[in-house]
Formats: sequence, C-alpha cells, structure tokens
Amino acid sequence: MARQKKPVHRVQMTEGKRSIIHQLLEEYDIQTAEDIQDALKDLLGGTIREMMEAELDDHLGYQKSERSDNDDYRNGYKRKRVNSSFGSMEIDVPQDRKSTFEPQVVKKRQKDISDIDQKIISMYAKGMTTRQISETIEDIYGFETSEGFISDVTDKILPQIEDWQNRPLDNVYPILYIDAIHYSVRDNGVIRKLAAYVILGINTEGKKEVLTIHVGENESSKYWLSVLNELKNRGVKDILIICADGLTGIKEAIAAAFPKTEYQRCIVHQVRNTLKYVPDKDRKAFAADLKTIYQAADEKKALAALDRVTEKWTPKYPNSMKRWKDNWDAISPIFKFSAMVRKVIYTTYADKETIPTFLRNPVFTRSF
Repeated sequence: MARQKKPVHRVQMTEGKRSIIHQLLEEYDIQTAEDIQDALKDLLGGTIREMMEAELDDHLGYQKSERSDNDDYRNGYKRKRVNSSFGSMEIDVPQDRKSTFEPQVVKKRQKDISDIDQKIISMYAKGMTTRQISETIEDIYGFETSEGFISDVTDKILPQIEDWQNRPLDNVYPILYIDAIHYSVRDNGVIRKLAAYVILGINTEGKKEVLTIHVGENESSKYWLSVLNELKNRGVKDILIICADGLTGIKEAIAAAFPKTEYQRCIVHQVRNTLKYVPDKDRKAFAADLKTIYQAADEKKALAALDRVTEKWTPKYPNSMKRWKDNWDAISPIFKFSAMVRKVIYTTYADKETIPTFLRNPVFTRSF
C-alpha cells in the first residue's frame, strides 16, 4: 500500500502580517534568522515597557510630564531578564519611590512571558480598536483594562511618530521606490480598503531608508505633487531615479517637482498586469516573450521585440500589449543603464545585495 502523504499546513499571509514584515525589514537590517529574532525582541521589549509606563501613570494618578501633589513618584527603571518565545531578553521595568507599583503586564516574579508575546505582536497586525485591544489584554493577563489605559499607551507613541514624519532628509537620493501596502480599516462601522504608500529611499551610502508613509484614497498629479514637495521641504534636492507602479498622476508630479529625475515604471508590475488574464497554458510562453523586451540590449532592440510580441499575442489576447505601447516613455528609461543597474530599478522591491554595486556606477556624475 502506498504511503499517505501528510497534509501540508500553510500559514495564511494576511495584509496585517505583510505590513509587519515590511516594517521589520525597513526598520532593521535583517539578513539572518537571528536578526529576525533580535528585531522581534526589540519590538516586544519596547511595547511591554510602554504598556508598563501607562500602568504606572494609572497607579500614580498623573502622567510623566505632569506635576502632582502625590508623595509617590517615578524612581527610574529596573532591568529584568525574562524568557520569551524569541529567547531570553531584558526589559526595563519602571519603579516608584514607595515600591507600591505592581505591574500586571509582566508581574514582579514572572520570568516567562512566552505565552503573551505572540499575542502582543498580533495586536499590531489586526488593526484593533481600543475596545478590542482591551479585551485581548484581559484574555492575556486576566485583568481588566480601560479603553483610556489603551489610549494612554498609544498616545505615548504619537510624538515619536510625528518626530519621525518631520525629520530632515538627505540632499540627494540615487533611487526612490514608491510601493503600496493595502489594508482594511474600520470607519464608522464600515470596513474599507486603504493604501499606505511607502516611499523607500536608497541613500548615497547604499542604505535603505523609509522617507515617509502616506495613506491615500484618491491618486492624482496634485496628490503626488504634494507628497514630492513635502520631501523637498524636508531637504531633498535631487533624485536620480524614481521607481513606481503606474500610479495616477505620478509622472506629471515628478516632472513638476524633480524635472531632471528619471521615472522608471516597475517592470514586475507591468509583466504581472499583462499576464493577469492569460490562462495557465499560455502564461509561461508569454512571460518568456516579454523578457525579450525588457532584457533587450538597448531601446531599439527592445522596440523591435515589442513589435514581435505584440504581433504574436494580440490576435489571441487583443488588449494584452496595449499598456506596453501606452507606457513606453516610462518603461524605456531602463535601457539607458547597465545590466547591474537594471537589476536594481526594474522592480519596486529594493534588493540590498545589488544596491552597493549600483552606487559605484559612473552614471552618478550628474548629482554627486
């Protein structure tokens, strides 16, 4: 009798999980599995500390920045080592002068938090309301927390977010990538889909840097011009290449804000959109033909390949190649660069392995 295969359990990749992964990759220089663990430890440790700070505010009856007649007050922090599902880690536990503060997030003699850390991180992914987070904490810790307590926790983070959003930027960025993370939000009881546009820059040292994140509903040249002008107001004077998908109005906005900047349309999105409605039986052959266009040695050969592919597939799929012709001015800049540079800019995904080599390319004589 043939052996039965064990069922494969696949982890569902939700938008919330994708958002966390993107944030971790952007915030930390993750290269190994150990780097992932260290990043999650840092994230978890910071979250627990902020929650205990809010607990102490509630215990003392006033916030850190306020004055009070209470004869009990904050008395620094105590380092505590705990075990989590990410390994052993140290956390900062806030203290009060009278030693009457009894934290509930991580209790005084509690050494193992492996049963709660995954749930804490999951709250980031779920986009919970204050009521939902409060209910989750009650499930985790066995004690009730008010919605005001949850608001205190999130309010402590808001000033840091504002500082990050307004920080000065470098004068020059060789590459900017604009990509979107789509997620669901609850607005007046109705679930809506929104897009968070992440603008990722590669600086002159070859390091990735998230410049800003904009939540937008209606794309337009006016909207993108305001986004790019915000970057200029924060110190950006020159960008060599902006790589993005076919965002409505982005080309016109780039021409107005940074007239010397090349706009490179994401080839990966272009190919994906072309093959979206092609059946499996033809998809592999069609994809191979598309490669002859964007991997051509120069623009002249690429145009010849475009004609051949269009002639071959248009009878069967009439509108499949229309976008390539309509968007050629935003697709063709890639042919000005070497194969190594093309590898970096043909997609909105920033490959950190090829970026340092890209920065040594002599094409950068214009700006720096």
